[in-house]
Amino acid sequence: MAIKHLKRGKPEADRAEDDAKTRAVVEATLKDIETRGDAAVRELSEKFDNYSPESFRLSQEQIDELIASLSERELADIKFAQKQVMNFAQAQRDSMLDIEVETLPGVILGHKNIPVQSVGCYVPGGKFPMVASAH
Repeated sequence: MAIKHLKRGKPEADRAEDDAKTRAVVEATLKDIETRGDAAVRELSEKFDNYSPESFRLSQEQIDELIASLSERELADIKFAQKQVMNFAQAQRDSMLDIEVETLPGVILGHKNIPVQSVGCYVPGGKFPMVASAH
């Protein structure tokens, strides 16, 4: 019996072209954020999410209000998701220990895991926000 394909993926050349376009957009976006900082982030937030708060940093009062607006079930679900992510992250970290090996006399090789001071991430809300994305 001959194989009948119901659907085929894009040809490799088309995928490579799409990847190049995506990479160019992401690189330009990151460069803009690096150059213009919060002003660039604000423009992107307005463009993609129609969201332009006075500050992107929430006050403790705002955080408390948002938490208070959740049902007990929603809060329990969030805490459950956080625990799962933290447990897995800890298992990953435990498997990535710093090492140093002298492979030959005077030749010392190794790696060290160094935490970064801060990071930023974009968690799209859209029509169907996925809270777990932020975890």
